[in-house]
Amino acid sequence: MDIIQVLSIIVPSALLFAAPLIFTALGGAFSERSGVVNIGLEGLMVIGAFTSIVFNLSFADTFGDATKWYALLAAMVAACLFSLLHAVASITFRADQVVSGVAINLLAVGLTLFLVKLIYGKGETDMVSQAFNKVDIPILSHIPLIGRIFFANTYYTSYVAIIAAIVVWYIIFKTPFGLRLRSVGEHPMAADTMGINVTKMRYIGVMISGALAGIGGGIFAESISSNFGHGTINGQGYMALAALIFGKWNPLGAMGAALFFGFAQSLSIVGKSLPYLDSIPSVYLLIAPYVLTILALAGFIGRADAPKALGHPYVKGKR
Repeated sequence: MDIIQVLSIIVPSALLFAAPLIFTALGGAFSERSGVVNIGLEGLMVIGAFTSIVFNLSFADTFGDATKWYALLAAMVAACLFSLLHAVASITFRADQVVSGVAINLLAVGLTLFLVKLIYGKGETDMVSQAFNKVDIPILSHIPLIGRIFFANTYYTSYVAIIAAIVVWYIIFKTPFGLRLRSVGEHPMAADTMGINVTKMRYIGVMISGALAGIGGGIFAESISSNFGHGTINGQGYMALAALIFGKWNPLGAMGAALFFGFAQSLSIVGKSLPYLDSIPSVYLLIAPYVLTILALAGFIGRADAPKALGHPYVKGKR
């Protein structure tokens, strides 16, 4: 097996696993840039994964091949609404944002498993028939060398995620909305005196965070697991949060970190079929993504500056 064959296996797989992390990390960027810590990304991914699979199973005969895309929209809406719980607790009632996020995670897992048992009578859903499958991207897949590595046997969702990261970077750093969002995360009192509604901006940030995390969960469920159970989302939300911190709260940096973590996750799946890795015990490959996450954060977290008002509830008239 030559290097081109190895790369043509690893790269599409890494992009596949990175796509849910990219969307979820982008969601975290909106929330945390507004000053609200969102530990609940894991739970929002769970809601998105559950909703997308249930929608897919329920409407596959109605929408056909388009079902998986409509299921992502349903996941986006459901997680956006679910994120309101975190927004109300942490913004309106000024509860501890970390505690609120943990509660969101626990509630999401318990609620979805209860609903799965109630609807399907077992601990997991059926497998969906309208999942995201490997495709060769037209024209691009025929480019010599590069096409075979990056655009053959890949997934549309991977490139949608990369495009989304560029769009989010532009929104946050190049638009008036992004400036207002960053201002309430850096110095909410100054933003308030300039007429910016801090509470409104933070609500918007958290809700967009929920919407994007829901899409991330939906992509994971419809492209990787193809069903929903207790272990469908198993730490991906925390890895996305780590990617956001590793990327210094910058959408493009978060995308790069998510690609790195996606590569680590892909090795745990395809590593046994690759030269030099096939002799490594499978348990080492399975824990590699999490070990690399810890090492990355241990090496770079000290140089990452969070938004100055992150985690601090805003009380009008008080510093």
